[in-house]
Amino acid sequence: MEEQRVRISDIAEELGLSTATVSNVIHGKTKKISEETQKRVMALLEEKQYIPSMAGILLAQNSSRIIGVFINDHEKYEGHTLDDFFISSSLNFLSTEIEASGQFMMVKKTKSVEDIIKFASMWNMDGIVVIGFCGQDYRYLRSHMRIPFAIYDGYCEKPERIVNITIDNYDGGFQIGSWLREHGHKRGLCISDNNICVDLERMEGFRAGFCPGKTGFLQVPMQKDQRWLFYKEHLDHIRSVTAIFAVSDYYAIELIRFLNENGIAVPEEISVAGFDDIPLCEMIFPTLTSVRQDGALRAKIAIEKLRDLKETESTETEIRLPVRLVVRDSTG
Repeated sequence: MEEQRVRISDIAEELGLSTATVSNVIHGKTKKISEETQKRVMALLEEKQYIPSMAGILLAQNSSRIIGVFINDHEKYEGHTLDDFFISSSLNFLSTEIEASGQFMMVKKTKSVEDIIKFASMWNMDGIVVIGFCGQDYRYLRSHMRIPFAIYDGYCEKPERIVNITIDNYDGGFQIGSWLREHGHKRGLCISDNNICVDLERMEGFRAGFCPGKTGFLQVPMQKDQRWLFYKEHLDHIRSVTAIFAVSDYYAIELIRFLNENGIAVPEEISVAGFDDIPLCEMIFPTLTSVRQDGALRAKIAIEKLRDLKETESTETEIRLPVRLVVRDSTG
C-alpha cells in the first residue's frame, strides 16, 4: 500500500499548533515565532520526512527565483523547435548561468505573446528570456507586464526597459561578403526563408561586403520537402553564381547536399557559407565556412542584466556582441 504523504495539518495537530504557524516556519516567516517552537516544528518535519511543495514556497516569497525562457514555436521548425541547434545550445548556456546564480529555469514553446504574459505572471517569474519573436511582440510585452525581460535573439529597435542582447549580424554578413569578394567572386546569392529582422541584417551586410548590386536573393520555403523542389526549380539561377550565403548553417549544409547530388562541386564551382558556426560545420564534407558567435557570453550577460533590471530598474538596454568569420573548405 502506498504511503500517504505527510501534510502540514498533520504536523500542526501532533504539535498542538496552528497550521499557519507550521506553514510560516516552513516558509521562513519566523519573526513572531519563538526559537523553541521553530525547533519543535523542524524536528518533527525531519522525523516525518515532510516534503514541501517547492512551487508553493517560491510563489509565496517575493522572489520566485524562476527565470522563464520562452521560445517562438515557429512553423519553420516543423514541430522540432528544441532540436534546432541554436535553440538547444542557447538553452544549455542559459541553464548553466541560471543554475550558477541560484535560480531555476522554466522553458516554454509558444506562438503567442499572450501565453508569455500568462505564464510569467502565473509563476511570479523573476525575469524572462524571449527567443525568436519580433519587434511588435516585444513592444506588446513591455506594455502589458512589468517583469524584467531580455530579448535573446530577436529584433527590437530602440528598446525601452528591455535588455536587447544581439550579435552584430550585419558585420557577420559583411565579413563573409568581403572575404568572398577579395577571393575573386563577382556573382553572389543570399538564401533565407524571410527578408526581415535578423536575416535581413545578415544579408544587407553580405551585400555591402560582397559588392552592392552583384548579389541576388532566393526566399526559400520553410518546409523541408518544399525546399528541395524549390532548389530544383531554381537550379539554373543557382548555377549562375559562384558564391552562396545562407543565413543559417542549417540551410547552408542542406544546400551543399543538394549541390553535391546535382553534380555541382563545392567549392570548385560554387562556394557556400553559413552563419552560427554549429558543431556540424566541422563534421560535413566539405567543412563549412561560417560566422561564430559566443553563446556562453550572451547567456552570462542576459542573466546579469535581468538581475540589474530587477534590483535597480536600470541597466544598459542595447548590447551588441561581436562575431568572427571562421573560414573552412566550403569556400576554398
